[in-house]
Amino acid sequence: MRHRPESHYSTSAQLGRSNHRPPPRAPDTADYTLAHYTLAYAGHQLRLGPIAFWATVGSLVIMAAWTIVTATYFAFRDDVLTSLIARQAEMQFGYEDRIAELRAQVDRMSSRQLLDQEQFEHKLDQILRRQSVLEQRANKLSPLPDLSIPGPIKPARRARRPARPRPPARPKGQRAMQDRVPTATPSGRKAAIGNVEGVLTRLAAAIDRVEAEQSAALAAIESNYDVKARRIRGVLTELGIDAGKSAPTTEAGATGGPFVAARLRSDSSAFEQQLHRIGLVRAHVDQLNRTLGNVPVRRPVTGEIDASSGFGVRIDPFLKSPAMHTGLDMRGEPGDPVRATANGAVTFAGWQGSYGNMVEIDHGNGVSTRYGHLSSIDTDVGKTVKTGQVIGKVGTTGRSTGPHLHYETRIDGEAVDPQRFLRAGAKLGAVW
Repeated sequence: MRHRPESHYSTSAQLGRSNHRPPPRAPDTADYTLAHYTLAYAGHQLRLGPIAFWATVGSLVIMAAWTIVTATYFAFRDDVLTSLIARQAEMQFGYEDRIAELRAQVDRMSSRQLLDQEQFEHKLDQILRRQSVLEQRANKLSPLPDLSIPGPIKPARRARRPARPRPPARPKGQRAMQDRVPTATPSGRKAAIGNVEGVLTRLAAAIDRVEAEQSAALAAIESNYDVKARRIRGVLTELGIDAGKSAPTTEAGATGGPFVAARLRSDSSAFEQQLHRIGLVRAHVDQLNRTLGNVPVRRPVTGEIDASSGFGVRIDPFLKSPAMHTGLDMRGEPGDPVRATANGAVTFAGWQGSYGNMVEIDHGNGVSTRYGHLSSIDTDVGKTVKTGQVIGKVGTTGRSTGPHLHYETRIDGEAVDPQRFLRAGAKLGAVW
């Protein structure tokens, strides 16, 4: 590359010194490619290339900007520092206020959770106490026969206080202070508390239903015992038997013990009062049943009653003249079992004239029964028999025209119609 001669551009000082202008020449391509910048002052010239020129200009601009910034800083330094300090103090106060607010919020949440927990524990304790009462009631009701009374429900686990919901994820750009302080979602907390309260409410409702069912069942039992007692007393009254008399005590049913009056405490609950009433009426029904167990209201054989040979006046089958028939003739096949119609003691077992083979049983309270024309006797005098126990077989011994059972019922030794007792047994079939 060749150096360019004197440029045809010049400053005003050059033009002032000489008006002579060299002849123009054709411009060279290289001269335009590598243009120089010439600075002239007081006869001095300084040529600069493009890079050096712009580097110098840039340095001057940077130095001027730096000088302005520095001068401004020193001029307004106190104001800038005061503004920065005030800003820092404002941020600090904001953090402290935020921390105090979050602490107060955490305290409120803790207080509410503690209060909710105490309420839940109180409700749960009440439910557990009621559950224990139901268990005690079930134990008291267990001696009662044939009861379908609901017992206590399955004990529930202790309810836990609702867990604090996890805070939702925060964007990365939020403050670290807020990220370190836990927060709770009100809707999530209310939902958890609502679930626990719902469980406790359903559990309490279940216990209420069990208590109501128990009370209804006890009322039904009491009513059933009352109905049974009235019907038994009515039947015994129709039969002329004193219901207040105790049944004769046998060796197998011997009882005893000191007398302790049945009293109810003044502070007894409604359930205990109801259970006490049931106990009283049950004891009365048991006594009536024992009395009724010695009343001959059962059928001695399964055969039908001969309508032409009932209790009362009839035509004697041998003499063909009217005669008093003191019992009932019941059909049967030879060898059919004959059973005792009530509890009692055997007072006679053997041959008795026209009766043939006969068994007589004393049932107490002046009531006795006779079983005649037996083919065989399966008991002995002095033995205690139970209702339904086999005492002999159907036969045709004695004054008889064929195999059948002659059955009598006597009160204080006088023959009465056995049908009265058999009809009473049919009445008591639904409750006995």
